[in-house]
Parts: sequence; structure tokens; C-alpha cells
Amino acid sequence: MPYEAARWIAMDIEDDHRPISCDFHDVLEAAATRRKPVTVEFRDAQAGIQHRQARIADLETRADGEYMRLDTGDSIRFDHIVSIDGIRLADFRP
Repeated sequence: MPYEAARWIAMDIEDDHRPISCDFHDVLEAAATRRKPVTVEFRDAQAGIQHRQARIADLETRADGEYMRLDTGDSIRFDHIVSIDGIRLADFRP
């Protein structure tokens, strides 16, 4: 899948938002504050797994959920994140 298509998919997945664990949110905030590159693994619209290595530019709330915006331009909804630097969302309880 071309990079530009993956960027669009990450931004426009249409399914119900599921809140994430406050503890995992803290992991995201810490990574954003450090401003060091992280490896992000996330699900795309076809339930495939994508990977990005980038800095977290911002964490933002939108009408359809909370998003992590990367310095690559990708925007990933929190509940589509599989892991960040090997720390798996599934290991945290909402």
C-alpha cells in the first residue's frame, strides 16, 4: 500500500471509538514529551498492521475520538494503536 494511502486510512477509519487505558495514555504523553522517535504499530482500515518510526507531534481530541499525530503527517486514533516502542495497548485495562 502506498504511503499516502496509509496516511489517509489512518485518519479516516470509520468505526466506534473505544476509550483506552489512562495508564497507556500516560505512555503516549511521556513519549510525546520526550520528543524522541518512537516505533508505532497500528491497525489500518483493513485490519492490517502498519508500522511507523516517527516523533509524536501532538495528542488531540476530535469529535470521533482521540488521536496521536506524528511528525510524518500520519494521524492515528488511540484505539487503533497496537504498540508504541513495544509497549502493547492490549496489556493495559481500560
